[in-house]
Parts: sequence; structure tokens; C-alpha cells
Amino acid sequence: MDISNPRRILAVSLADSTQHLTRVIKDLTGSHPEQTSTSLAGSSHNLSLKTAYYTAEVPIWLDLIASPSEWAGSFLSPEAKEVLEVLGGLVVVFSLPIKSQTNETKAARDLIQNVGKVVKDGLGGWSWDGVGLCLGVGEIDDVDEWEDCCAEWGLEFVQVKNQSVTTRNEFGEKTGIPRALEALESNDWSLVSADDLGSDLEDLEAELGIGKDSDGKVESGPDLDPESLDFGFDRDDFAGLKQAIWKAGQETDEDFLNGEPGEASGKKDDGDKLNDEEIRKLERMMVKLQAVRDTSAGLPEDQRKRAAAKAVAEVMKEL
Repeated sequence: MDISNPRRILAVSLADSTQHLTRVIKDLTGSHPEQTSTSLAGSSHNLSLKTAYYTAEVPIWLDLIASPSEWAGSFLSPEAKEVLEVLGGLVVVFSLPIKSQTNETKAARDLIQNVGKVVKDGLGGWSWDGVGLCLGVGEIDDVDEWEDCCAEWGLEFVQVKNQSVTTRNEFGEKTGIPRALEALESNDWSLVSADDLGSDLEDLEAELGIGKDSDGKVESGPDLDPESLDFGFDRDDFAGLKQAIWKAGQETDEDFLNGEPGEASGKKDDGDKLNDEEIRKLERMMVKLQAVRDTSAGLPEDQRKRAAAKAVAEVMKEL
């Protein structure tokens, strides 16, 4: 299917990180973006996406941010409503600080938080049918704090290292620019009307037993209470999932990356311990659920249940 009028991507960085934004756009699209006058701000560049299901030329709007708070204020104004309505993707590019607790660190956090406010208050937070990415450019080893910071605002953190670094991690998952492209390719870029939105969520709600009665009120399915991080799922379910993750790593007879016997092959099960990476992954998922709880505060009950259902589905998919 050829998507003739796709939704847009907004790619932003701080004004002093123009070189990083230029590099990321070049790596994503295969060509350098052209500046309008003397700046990238206000220019546009196309991203060609082709999968087994669709082809699309997705316009990327580029913007440079001098003051994140003022930028967020302008995008949350009534005048920006039409711009937000056509966005299907939001990409934040920033430089990964080498040291913590520096002005560079504070500036990066301020950027992420203000872009996150636009995602939460302008795009609908977890109910937004789009993809939000934070691309941190740098070679640092410990990126846990950045993963948590981005997840708190409903954004996925992706580290972008130099080209010589492998594009897959120890679990076989894509990293860097290939992961960013994978996330963008998996998005729905069709520009639809408001009446068409939410059909996927309706399918999910039907599966979870959520619907509306004859009076138009939301019928209860599982107890998807956004005030609870369990969202109505028994803690034993999560314990079982953790155990399944651990067993999957222990019982595999082959390393799926190279076809050689796995390290755990033939070893005896020594309990239900998770390695550090698996623990961090589970922690990130819980941060994601916490973010849904925070961003859905104050919404009507039916919208909160929708956000909860979507969050649970995404977490279950990762597990």
C-alpha cells in the first residue's frame, strides 16, 4: 500500500547540537538535510520507508530549540493544534554528557522534560498513536539514567554510537540508528480523521473485556486501574513472567545470534535469579507503567482505562 499523504515526523535538538541533528537525519535518510537560509530550523527532509505492508515518503520537520520551556509553550498553544494533529513521530536528538551533574546534563534533561510535556499534554501521552524517540549521541557506557528519564515521559531512549559499533545487543535486538528505523517503520503513518482513531484500541479493549453498555458507560473488564501499577494483574503473573524470561535464557540450546551452543546449555537450573540486564529491563517496564499512571491523572475514567490497557499491552509484548 502506498501512503500518499503520511503523517509527519518532528525532529528537534538544542540549538548548539545542530551537528548531531544533521548526522542523525543523514543516517536515517541516507542524505544530508538542506538548510533554509543559515539554519536547519524550519527546513524539511523526507524519510523513505518501505516495508512488506506499505511504502511512504514521510516528511521530517526539523527544529532547533534555544529555550525548551518557551518551545513547549508555543507547541501547547491553540495555534499549534493543527501541527500536532498531523504528527506521527517525534524524535529528540541530544548529546550524551560524559559526566553527570553538569550544565550539559541539566540542559539535556530540560530538553527531554519539555518535549515530554508536549507529548503528554499536546499529543495525549500514552493514548497518542505515534512513536517518540530520544536519540542520545555519545560513547558512554552507563545510560540507565537516560533510559529512565526518557521512559518517564513516554519516550524510548536509543543510544547512537559511532558506525563501527555493532547494531545488535546481546539479546539480538537492534540498537542505534537501525533500532530507530525499526521503531519508525512499525508505526502507522496513515493520516486519518478523528472518527477513525482508536480502532486498534477498540480491538484491544474487546480482547480485554472492556466495552460500553447500553447507556454508553464503560463496562469493566480486568481491573485496569491507572492508580495501581499492577493494572489489575496479579503479582503472581509478573512473577511467572520473570521466571519465564529466566528459563528462556537458561533452557535454550543454541545461541540464536551465531548458531553455537548457548552458555547455559546442559547446566542445571539454579533458581529464579534474573541477571542485571533482565532486572533493568523489568525496572524500565515498571517505570513505563508509572509514567502512564502519572500522565493519565485527571483524565475521565474511560480514557484512563484506555491508556492503562495500551500500556499493559505494550509491556506484555516486551515481556
